[in-house]
Amino acid sequence: MKDLKHLIYFERLLEEAHNPLISQAQEEGKKCVAFVCENTPEPLMNLDNTFGVRLTAPNTGSMDIATYYMTSFLCEFSRALLERAIEGGYNFADCLIAPDGCTMMNRAAENIELLQAMGPGKDTFFYQNMEIPLKADDNGVNLMILQCKNHILKPLHETFGTDISDAAIRKAVAEHNRVCELIQAIGEYRKEEYPRITGYEFHVLTLATYVAPKYLLIDKLEETLEELKTREPDTKKYRARVMVVGSEVDDSAYIKLIEECGAYVCCDRFCFGSFPGRVPIEMNDDEDALTQVCRHYVYNTHCPRQMNMQKVYGRKAYVNELACEYKADGIIYEQVKFCDPWAYERLMGTTMLRENYGFPVLSVDRPYNISSSVGQMRTRVQAFVESIEIKKLQGGVK
Repeated sequence: MKDLKHLIYFERLLEEAHNPLISQAQEEGKKCVAFVCENTPEPLMNLDNTFGVRLTAPNTGSMDIATYYMTSFLCEFSRALLERAIEGGYNFADCLIAPDGCTMMNRAAENIELLQAMGPGKDTFFYQNMEIPLKADDNGVNLMILQCKNHILKPLHETFGTDISDAAIRKAVAEHNRVCELIQAIGEYRKEEYPRITGYEFHVLTLATYVAPKYLLIDKLEETLEELKTREPDTKKYRARVMVVGSEVDDSAYIKLIEECGAYVCCDRFCFGSFPGRVPIEMNDDEDALTQVCRHYVYNTHCPRQMNMQKVYGRKAYVNELACEYKADGIIYEQVKFCDPWAYERLMGTTMLRENYGFPVLSVDRPYNISSSVGQMRTRVQAFVESIEIKKLQGGVK
């Protein structure tokens, strides 16, 4: 296929945590709100004079210093963030907001704060740690509202003079939803028999919307969507269509590796992905905006932190629905090494999706930076693709 016009532009945004659009927004007088988890309501960090950036650690190498503080038993993602913070890689941020999504992220945020690894020379820099619900119910929504008021809205208003009114929140939600609508519309092309966008390209576009100011990306996302309408797809079929499910995937090289093995990544359900993170927030005029945003994040999350049984079983049903909608032949269930919540979820999900829903499933734990295990991962994916091909011949794949 002909290269997407803006693909290199988006790829370059992912090369460093401090990308050019962050600098551009700050030059325009906006403050950068860094956050570390998908359970943090993004629109509330894109209000008025602020913009949210979800932290990643591109090209992670040694994590020796972070391991000293956090031990080798904690997940590589949390250690990579701490290592990069100690290196000074996040000094562009004006504050850090961290929810207790898991104990490992808590430890990373705690160490960053104790070591004062972010915000040197910034008198107004602040750290905030949120408590978020374990269950999707009305009590959980009320808790989320309280936490957002105390740990996002209030400190932003008091420190940066940010407009936190209902109108400001609705405006931020409208911008957020526009980005989500564009990503979803682009992602629709993955359903085609001969897709006109690769899974790698789609992941690059989606990931960029997490790590850069959204308002500076909308025009190029719109151009890309228009470009795809007339893009001629390759006529060679992939050997298999797979859905990737699991924990953080902010390394596009992982998606590229899968596709180099002949498997088209037709859908995703992982942190930094399009589902559920880029599903628009439904709004009405009858309730205040904050309540509606918090309800969306409590009820629409598919993070294994949510432990009520409706959510536990609902997460597998959700994957099944998406896999069927996007015509996946199989599912790759992944987790970053030593991620406890997704380790349990991966075990249950792998078993249920295979036995209850009939999908071939490849279950893997992977390093945060896939370049440290390319050979092993390539071998496993290739074997999985071959097993799907065999099952197709035998009539055993959906």
